[in-house]
Amino acid sequence: MTDLVQLETELLSAVAAASDEAALEAVRVGALGKKGSISALLATLGQMAPDDRKAAGAAINAVKDKVTEALGSRRETLKQGALAARLASETIDVTLPVRESPTETGRIHPLSQVYDELTAIFGDMGFAIAEGPDIETDDLNFTKLNFPEGHPAREMHDTFFFNPKPDGSRLLLRTHTSPVQVRTMLGQKPPIRVICPGRTYRNDSDQTHTPMFHQVEGLVIDQGSHIGHLKWILEEFCKAFFEVDGVKMRFRPSFFPFTEPSMEVDIQCNRQGGEIRFGEGTDWLEILGCGMVHPNVIRNCGLDPDIYQGFAWGMGIDRIAMLKYGISDLRQFFEADVRWLSHYGFKPLDAPSLAGGLSS
Repeated sequence: MTDLVQLETELLSAVAAASDEAALEAVRVGALGKKGSISALLATLGQMAPDDRKAAGAAINAVKDKVTEALGSRRETLKQGALAARLASETIDVTLPVRESPTETGRIHPLSQVYDELTAIFGDMGFAIAEGPDIETDDLNFTKLNFPEGHPAREMHDTFFFNPKPDGSRLLLRTHTSPVQVRTMLGQKPPIRVICPGRTYRNDSDQTHTPMFHQVEGLVIDQGSHIGHLKWILEEFCKAFFEVDGVKMRFRPSFFPFTEPSMEVDIQCNRQGGEIRFGEGTDWLEILGCGMVHPNVIRNCGLDPDIYQGFAWGMGIDRIAMLKYGISDLRQFFEADVRWLSHYGFKPLDAPSLAGGLSS
Protein backbone atom coordinates (compact mmCIF):
# COMPACT_ATOMS: atom_id res chain seq x y z
CA MET A 1 0.00 0.00 0.00
CA THR A 2 2.89 2.30 0.79
CA ASP A 3 4.28 1.73 -2.72
CA LEU A 4 0.88 2.65 -4.21
CA VAL A 5 0.76 5.91 -2.28
CA GLN A 6 4.28 6.74 -3.40
CA LEU A 7 3.40 5.93 -7.03
CA GLU A 8 0.35 8.19 -6.82
CA THR A 9 2.47 11.02 -5.47
CA GLU A 10 5.10 10.61 -8.18
CA LEU A 11 2.56 10.47 -11.00
CA LEU A 12 0.60 13.51 -9.79
CA SER A 13 3.87 15.44 -9.46
CA ALA A 14 4.87 14.45 -13.00
CA VAL A 15 1.48 15.57 -14.31
CA ALA A 16 1.79 18.92 -12.58
CA ALA A 17 5.34 19.39 -13.90
CA ALA A 18 4.49 18.69 -17.57
CA SER A 19 5.36 21.86 -19.51
CA ASP A 20 3.50 21.05 -22.73
CA GLU A 21 1.09 18.56 -24.21
CA ALA A 22 3.89 16.34 -25.54
CA ALA A 23 5.39 15.99 -22.03
CA LEU A 24 1.93 15.35 -20.60
CA GLU A 25 1.30 12.61 -23.13
CA ALA A 26 4.57 10.95 -22.13
CA VAL A 27 3.39 10.90 -18.49
CA ARG A 28 0.05 9.41 -19.52
CA VAL A 29 1.69 6.63 -21.52
CA GLY A 30 4.11 5.90 -18.64
CA ALA A 31 1.19 5.51 -16.24
CA LEU A 32 -1.79 4.24 -18.23
CA GLY A 33 -0.26 2.79 -21.40
CA LYS A 34 -0.10 -0.93 -22.06
CA LYS A 35 3.23 -1.11 -20.25
CA GLY A 36 2.50 1.76 -17.83
CA SER A 37 3.05 1.54 -14.07
CA ILE A 38 -0.68 1.52 -13.17
CA SER A 39 -1.48 -0.93 -15.96
CA ALA A 40 1.21 -3.24 -14.60
CA LEU A 41 -0.38 -3.19 -11.14
CA LEU A 42 -3.81 -3.97 -12.59
CA ALA A 43 -2.30 -6.93 -14.42
CA THR A 44 -1.26 -8.50 -11.08
CA LEU A 45 -4.85 -8.67 -9.76
CA GLY A 46 -5.51 -11.97 -11.50
CA GLN A 47 -2.86 -13.66 -9.37
CA MET A 48 -4.38 -12.54 -6.03
CA ALA A 49 -6.88 -14.25 -3.76
CA PRO A 50 -10.48 -12.98 -4.18
CA ASP A 51 -10.51 -10.96 -0.95
CA ASP A 52 -7.10 -9.42 -1.58
CA ARG A 53 -8.06 -8.72 -5.21
CA LYS A 54 -11.11 -6.75 -4.14
CA ALA A 55 -9.19 -4.46 -1.79
CA ALA A 56 -6.18 -4.02 -4.06
CA GLY A 57 -8.35 -3.41 -7.14
CA ALA A 58 -10.27 -0.65 -5.39
CA ALA A 59 -7.06 1.04 -4.29
CA ILE A 60 -5.38 0.80 -7.71
CA ASN A 61 -8.47 2.09 -9.53
CA ALA A 62 -8.72 4.99 -7.10
CA VAL A 63 -5.15 5.98 -8.02
CA LYS A 64 -5.96 5.52 -11.71
CA ASP A 65 -9.01 7.80 -11.40
CA LYS A 66 -6.99 10.51 -9.66
CA VAL A 67 -4.22 10.36 -12.26
CA THR A 68 -6.75 10.41 -15.14
CA GLU A 69 -8.52 13.41 -13.63
CA ALA A 70 -5.21 15.20 -13.09
CA LEU A 71 -4.19 14.50 -16.70
CA GLY A 72 -7.43 15.94 -18.06
CA SER A 73 -7.18 19.03 -15.88
CA ARG A 74 -3.55 19.64 -16.81
CA ARG A 75 -4.25 19.10 -20.50
CA GLU A 76 -6.99 21.73 -20.44
CA THR A 77 -4.69 24.15 -18.63
CA LEU A 78 -1.94 23.63 -21.22
CA LYS A 79 -4.39 24.11 -24.11
CA GLN A 80 -5.60 27.38 -22.65
CA GLY A 81 -2.02 28.53 -22.12
CA ALA A 82 -1.04 27.64 -25.69
CA LEU A 83 -4.10 29.43 -27.06
CA ALA A 84 -3.33 32.52 -25.01
CA ALA A 85 0.29 32.53 -26.25
CA ARG A 86 -0.83 32.13 -29.87
CA LEU A 87 -3.37 34.93 -29.58
CA ALA A 88 -0.72 37.16 -28.06
CA SER A 89 1.76 36.43 -30.87
CA GLU A 90 -0.84 36.87 -33.62
CA THR A 91 -2.42 40.00 -32.30
CA ILE A 92 -3.38 42.43 -35.06
CA ASP A 93 -3.44 46.14 -34.45
CA VAL A 94 -6.78 47.05 -36.02
CA THR A 95 -5.84 50.74 -35.93
CA LEU A 96 -3.19 50.15 -38.64
CA PRO A 97 -4.08 50.70 -42.34
CA VAL A 98 -5.24 47.61 -44.21
CA ARG A 99 -2.39 45.96 -46.09
CA GLU A 100 -2.81 45.86 -49.85
CA SER A 101 -3.21 42.45 -51.42
CA PRO A 102 -0.58 41.04 -53.83
CA THR A 103 -2.89 41.79 -56.76
CA GLU A 104 -2.73 45.45 -55.77
CA THR A 105 0.97 45.72 -55.00
CA GLY A 106 2.28 43.44 -57.78
CA ARG A 107 3.03 44.94 -61.19
CA ILE A 108 3.27 43.61 -64.74
CA HIS A 109 6.51 44.65 -66.45
CA PRO A 110 5.98 47.16 -69.31
CA LEU A 111 7.54 44.73 -71.79
CA SER A 112 5.07 42.02 -70.81
CA GLN A 113 2.27 44.56 -71.07
CA VAL A 114 3.32 45.62 -74.58
CA TYR A 115 3.68 41.96 -75.59
CA ASP A 116 0.04 41.42 -74.57
CA GLU A 117 -1.01 44.60 -76.38
CA LEU A 118 0.64 43.40 -79.59
CA THR A 119 -1.05 40.03 -79.24
CA ALA A 120 -4.45 41.67 -78.76
CA ILE A 121 -4.07 43.97 -81.78
CA PHE A 122 -2.69 41.50 -84.30
CA GLY A 123 -4.87 38.68 -82.98
CA ASP A 124 -7.88 40.84 -83.81
CA MET A 125 -6.53 41.11 -87.37
CA GLY A 126 -6.32 37.33 -87.69
CA PHE A 127 -2.62 36.79 -87.01
CA ALA A 128 -1.25 33.79 -85.14
CA ILE A 129 1.84 33.85 -82.90
CA ALA A 130 4.92 31.93 -84.04
CA GLU A 131 7.93 31.25 -81.81
CA GLY A 132 11.37 29.75 -82.24
CA PRO A 133 14.62 29.07 -80.35
CA ASP A 134 16.99 31.84 -79.25
CA ILE A 135 19.99 29.80 -80.46
CA GLU A 136 19.95 29.53 -84.24
CA THR A 137 22.02 28.28 -87.14
CA ASP A 138 23.83 30.60 -89.51
CA ASP A 139 21.69 29.18 -92.31
CA LEU A 140 18.36 30.19 -90.75
CA ASN A 141 19.58 33.49 -89.30
CA PHE A 142 21.40 34.71 -92.41
CA THR A 143 21.69 32.49 -95.48
CA LYS A 144 18.03 31.66 -96.06
CA LEU A 145 17.22 35.33 -95.50
CA ASN A 146 19.32 36.29 -98.53
CA PHE A 147 22.53 37.13 -96.63
CA PRO A 148 25.18 35.45 -98.83
CA GLU A 149 28.48 34.38 -97.27
CA GLY A 150 30.71 37.43 -96.86
CA HIS A 151 27.84 39.86 -97.56
CA PRO A 152 28.49 43.26 -95.92
CA ALA A 153 24.96 43.26 -94.44
CA ARG A 154 26.07 40.51 -92.07
CA GLU A 155 28.36 43.07 -90.43
CA MET A 156 25.30 45.24 -89.61
CA HIS A 157 24.41 42.61 -87.02
CA ASP A 158 26.95 42.48 -84.19
CA THR A 159 26.44 38.77 -83.72
CA PHE A 160 27.22 36.60 -80.70
CA PHE A 161 28.71 33.42 -82.17
CA PHE A 162 29.34 30.16 -80.32
CA ASN A 163 32.60 28.25 -80.71
CA PRO A 164 32.91 26.40 -84.03
CA LYS A 165 31.83 22.78 -84.24
CA PRO A 166 34.21 20.10 -85.57
CA ASP A 167 32.78 20.61 -89.07
CA GLY A 168 33.45 24.37 -88.85
CA SER A 169 29.79 25.43 -88.54
CA ARG A 170 28.84 27.83 -85.77
CA LEU A 171 25.63 28.38 -83.85
CA LEU A 172 24.70 31.90 -82.79
CA LEU A 173 22.28 33.91 -80.71
CA ARG A 174 19.67 35.09 -83.17
CA THR A 175 20.06 38.73 -84.18
CA HIS A 176 16.39 39.10 -85.14
CA THR A 177 13.23 37.00 -85.02
CA SER A 178 13.28 36.55 -88.81
CA PRO A 179 14.46 32.90 -88.46
CA VAL A 180 11.01 32.22 -87.00
CA GLN A 181 9.53 33.45 -90.28
CA VAL A 182 11.78 31.03 -92.16
CA ARG A 183 10.77 28.15 -89.88
CA THR A 184 7.11 29.03 -90.42
CA MET A 185 7.43 29.06 -94.21
CA LEU A 186 9.35 25.78 -94.15
CA GLY A 187 6.75 24.06 -91.99
CA GLN A 188 3.46 25.61 -93.07
CA LYS A 189 1.70 26.03 -96.39
CA PRO A 190 0.34 29.47 -97.38
CA PRO A 191 -1.69 31.45 -96.62
CA ILE A 192 0.52 32.50 -93.69
CA ARG A 193 -0.28 35.32 -91.27
CA VAL A 194 1.93 35.33 -88.20
CA ILE A 195 3.72 37.66 -85.83
CA CYS A 196 7.01 36.57 -84.27
CA PRO A 197 7.77 38.25 -80.93
CA GLY A 198 10.78 37.28 -78.86
CA ARG A 199 14.25 38.00 -77.49
CA THR A 200 17.10 38.92 -79.85
CA TYR A 201 20.80 39.54 -79.23
CA ARG A 202 23.41 41.94 -80.59
CA ASN A 203 26.72 43.08 -79.19
CA ASP A 204 25.69 46.67 -78.47
CA SER A 205 24.95 48.63 -75.29
CA ASP A 206 24.02 52.27 -74.68
CA GLN A 207 20.98 54.38 -73.77
CA THR A 208 18.94 53.01 -76.69
CA HIS A 209 20.63 49.61 -77.20
CA THR A 210 21.16 46.56 -75.00
CA PRO A 211 22.89 43.24 -75.79
CA MET A 212 19.54 41.49 -75.34
CA PHE A 213 16.35 43.17 -76.53
CA HIS A 214 12.93 42.25 -77.87
CA GLN A 215 11.54 42.35 -81.39
CA VAL A 216 8.25 41.59 -83.03
CA GLU A 217 8.12 40.79 -86.72
CA GLY A 218 5.12 40.12 -88.90
CA LEU A 219 4.81 37.97 -92.01
CA VAL A 220 2.08 37.53 -94.59
CA ILE A 221 2.51 35.06 -97.46
CA ASP A 222 -0.33 34.61 -99.95
CA GLN A 223 -1.02 34.70 -103.65
CA GLY A 224 -2.56 38.17 -103.72
CA SER A 225 -0.87 40.11 -100.90
CA HIS A 226 0.58 43.50 -101.81
CA ILE A 227 1.99 46.72 -100.33
CA GLY A 228 -1.49 48.19 -99.93
CA HIS A 229 -2.32 45.45 -97.44
CA LEU A 230 0.97 46.11 -95.62
CA LYS A 231 0.31 49.85 -95.29
CA TRP A 232 -3.22 49.26 -93.98
CA ILE A 233 -2.03 46.75 -91.35
CA LEU A 234 0.71 49.08 -90.10
CA GLU A 235 -1.61 52.08 -89.99
CA GLU A 236 -4.29 50.19 -88.06
CA PHE A 237 -1.66 48.85 -85.70
CA CYS A 238 -0.24 52.31 -84.93
CA LYS A 239 -3.71 53.75 -84.31
CA ALA A 240 -4.62 50.92 -81.95
CA PHE A 241 -1.26 50.71 -80.15
CA PHE A 242 -0.77 54.43 -79.56
CA GLU A 243 -4.52 54.80 -78.93
CA VAL A 244 -5.13 57.70 -81.31
CA ASP A 245 -7.93 58.27 -83.80
CA GLY A 246 -5.65 58.71 -86.77
CA VAL A 247 -1.98 58.66 -87.78
CA LYS A 248 0.01 59.87 -90.75
CA MET A 249 2.77 57.58 -91.92
CA ARG A 250 5.70 58.15 -94.23
CA PHE A 251 7.32 55.28 -96.13
CA ARG A 252 10.94 55.89 -97.16
CA PRO A 253 13.04 53.63 -99.42
CA SER A 254 15.64 51.60 -97.57
CA PHE A 255 17.59 48.36 -97.84
CA PHE A 256 17.13 45.01 -96.11
CA PRO A 257 18.53 41.83 -97.71
CA PHE A 258 15.31 39.90 -97.09
CA THR A 259 12.82 42.36 -98.61
CA GLU A 260 12.53 44.07 -102.00
CA PRO A 261 11.37 46.79 -102.14
CA SER A 262 12.37 47.72 -98.57
CA MET A 263 11.03 50.67 -96.61
CA GLU A 264 11.45 52.41 -93.29
CA VAL A 265 8.32 53.85 -91.73
CA ASP A 266 8.02 57.19 -89.95
CA ILE A 267 4.98 58.21 -87.94
CA GLN A 268 3.75 61.75 -87.45
CA CYS A 269 4.26 63.15 -83.95
CA ASN A 270 4.62 66.26 -81.84
CA ARG A 271 7.86 66.60 -79.83
CA GLN A 272 6.99 69.78 -77.95
CA GLY A 273 6.98 69.96 -74.15
CA GLY A 274 9.61 67.28 -73.65
CA GLU A 275 7.29 64.44 -74.68
CA ILE A 276 6.21 62.71 -77.86
CA ARG A 277 2.55 62.76 -78.83
CA PHE A 278 1.36 60.76 -81.82
CA GLY A 279 -1.43 61.61 -84.23
CA GLU A 280 -0.60 65.33 -84.24
CA GLY A 281 2.20 67.81 -84.91
CA THR A 282 4.66 68.25 -87.77
CA ASP A 283 7.56 66.04 -86.62
CA TRP A 284 8.37 62.53 -87.79
CA LEU A 285 9.74 59.53 -85.89
CA GLU A 286 11.01 56.28 -87.35
CA ILE A 287 9.37 53.27 -85.73
CA LEU A 288 9.89 50.20 -87.96
CA GLY A 289 11.17 48.66 -91.16
CA CYS A 290 9.18 46.66 -93.69
CA GLY A 291 8.95 45.52 -97.31
CA MET A 292 7.86 42.84 -99.72
CA VAL A 293 9.51 39.49 -99.00
CA HIS A 294 12.42 38.98 -101.38
CA PRO A 295 11.78 36.27 -104.01
CA ASN A 296 15.05 34.59 -102.99
CA VAL A 297 13.76 34.19 -99.43
CA ILE A 298 10.51 32.67 -100.68
CA ARG A 299 12.48 30.34 -102.91
CA ASN A 300 14.89 29.39 -100.10
CA CYS A 301 11.89 28.35 -97.98
CA GLY A 302 10.60 25.92 -100.60
CA LEU A 303 7.88 28.11 -102.10
CA ASP A 304 7.47 29.32 -105.68
CA PRO A 305 7.88 33.13 -105.87
CA ASP A 306 5.96 33.11 -109.16
CA ILE A 307 2.90 31.90 -107.23
CA TYR A 308 3.34 33.33 -103.75
CA GLN A 309 4.36 36.74 -102.58
CA GLY A 310 4.17 38.46 -99.26
CA PHE A 311 5.35 41.21 -96.98
CA ALA A 312 7.07 41.47 -93.63
CA TRP A 313 7.84 44.10 -91.03
CA GLY A 314 9.78 44.34 -87.81
CA MET A 315 10.03 46.66 -84.82
CA GLY A 316 11.64 46.75 -81.41
CA ILE A 317 9.20 45.98 -78.59
CA ASP A 318 11.44 47.82 -76.13
CA ARG A 319 11.53 50.88 -78.41
CA ILE A 320 7.78 51.20 -78.92
CA ALA A 321 7.29 50.64 -75.17
CA MET A 322 9.65 53.55 -74.49
CA LEU A 323 7.79 55.75 -76.96
CA LYS A 324 4.34 54.94 -75.64
CA TYR A 325 5.06 55.09 -71.92
CA GLY A 326 7.71 57.82 -71.80
CA ILE A 327 10.65 55.69 -70.66
CA SER A 328 13.94 57.47 -71.34
CA ASP A 329 16.55 54.72 -70.98
CA LEU A 330 16.31 51.24 -72.45
CA ARG A 331 18.61 49.79 -69.78
CA GLN A 332 16.03 50.50 -67.08
CA PHE A 333 13.92 47.64 -68.47
CA PHE A 334 16.50 45.14 -67.23
CA GLU A 335 17.70 46.63 -63.93
CA ALA A 336 15.07 44.89 -61.74
CA ASP A 337 14.41 48.09 -59.76
CA VAL A 338 11.18 47.56 -57.81
CA ARG A 339 10.64 51.31 -57.49
CA TRP A 340 10.87 51.73 -61.28
CA LEU A 341 8.52 48.79 -61.84
CA SER A 342 6.05 50.20 -59.31
CA HIS A 343 5.98 53.45 -61.31
CA TYR A 344 5.86 52.07 -64.87
CA GLY A 345 4.27 48.66 -64.23
CA PHE A 346 0.64 47.65 -64.74
CA LYS A 347 -1.85 46.00 -62.41
CA PRO A 348 -1.99 42.24 -62.99
CA LEU A 349 -5.73 42.01 -63.55
CA ASP A 350 -5.92 44.89 -66.07
CA ALA A 351 -5.40 42.70 -69.14
CA PRO A 352 -5.20 44.75 -72.36
CA SER A 353 -7.99 44.37 -74.90
CA LEU A 354 -9.21 46.37 -77.86
CA ALA A 355 -12.68 46.64 -76.33
CA GLY A 356 -11.63 47.68 -72.82
CA GLY A 357 -8.53 49.66 -73.73
CA LEU A 358 -4.94 48.56 -74.08
CA SER A 359 -3.41 50.57 -71.25
CA SER A 360 -6.44 51.69 -69.23
